[in-house]
Amino acid sequence: MTGMTSTARPLLNRRLAEFGTTIFAEMSALALKTGSINLGQGFPDTDGPEEIREAAVRALRDGRGNQYPPGPGVPELRTAIAAHQQHRYGLSYDPDAEVLVTAGATEAIAAALLALVEPGDEVIALEPYYDSYAACIAMAGGTRVPVTLRPHEGAFRLDLDELRAAVTDRTRLLLINTPHNPTGTVLTREELAAIAELAVERDLLVITDEVYEHLVFDEAEHIPLATFPEMRERTVSIGSAGKTFSFTGWKVGWVTGTPGLVSAVRSAKQFLTYVASGPFQYAVAEALSLPDSYFDAFRADMLAKRDVLATGLAAAGFEVFRPAGTYFITTDIRPLGPELSQNGDGFAFCRALPELAGVVAIPNAVFYDHREEGAPFVRFAFCKRVGVLEEAVDRLKKLAG
Repeated sequence: MTGMTSTARPLLNRRLAEFGTTIFAEMSALALKTGSINLGQGFPDTDGPEEIREAAVRALRDGRGNQYPPGPGVPELRTAIAAHQQHRYGLSYDPDAEVLVTAGATEAIAAALLALVEPGDEVIALEPYYDSYAACIAMAGGTRVPVTLRPHEGAFRLDLDELRAAVTDRTRLLLINTPHNPTGTVLTREELAAIAELAVERDLLVITDEVYEHLVFDEAEHIPLATFPEMRERTVSIGSAGKTFSFTGWKVGWVTGTPGLVSAVRSAKQFLTYVASGPFQYAVAEALSLPDSYFDAFRADMLAKRDVLATGLAAAGFEVFRPAGTYFITTDIRPLGPELSQNGDGFAFCRALPELAGVVAIPNAVFYDHREEGAPFVRFAFCKRVGVLEEAVDRLKKLAG
């Protein structure tokens, strides 16, 4: 019969059965439906530098990248990525053998996990985690082992003893995200040194998601894990143009690592997109060559936006965890009281917030295996125009009466 299937087995691969429509799609649809300000999904509402946008137009008109670019990425971009790593961190990579361009950092994460993880391998990830981590570990057949960041003195902190205890004989790799989405935590030199020592001691691979490397505030410092002793040879480092240059739709990310690691990731990546973002690769090569003043101004602009939203959220009655990095603020909704906070239920609160205040946010619980750990926490994005943030703050004041 038309439209019927002959098998009783579910159509969706069982590894993906727990992953339905993402919360981002649900909340963005809710924002449109209610006319709310969308501080849920993390994309800017203005484009990045005009000269970089024009560089993409120029590449397109000149016929550069309109056909399949080279599988590892165009040479100009791979060279620029290597130069960026050298200039910023003193990390030396061969553009031909140790750099791989990907369709955004999300594909880089997927390709790295598919390449390096086999069924039965355990992957330790810091919880709360970016939602694609869980799906990609599942697609690789690995077992997700969360280590939870918990609030301590105004920030979310990693318990190094808990991390050490999570490692077993089945642990294949650590998946480390710093600056950390969604909590805004930036791991310290001491914490990173301890992670490096653990990786070397237990012979673990590490994937580091560093897409917010240029968004660190106050006294925080981004230090790539690959800079620590014996870590370059076991670390797959992931970066992205979208977060740094505010062109998230271009989907240009990259991987750096040893020839063996990059070759392994490329083996998986070639059967995902093969290549992507041809003309944009040339533009991102130019973007990475922008002077330090661009990166300094970008950080200063985002810091000012952070402070506008953080101050407004505190005035509205939230407990605010002022982030040391990224462009997200995590809040605790419980100080709003049991009625407004929906008894500390972040999901219910976020679904009610558009009607209560005309603003959309994301419940952090979606980023947890231990949902109860994340239940009272809600994430707001501040990568928006200052006027939009100020309007959101005015609306949120309704919560404080």
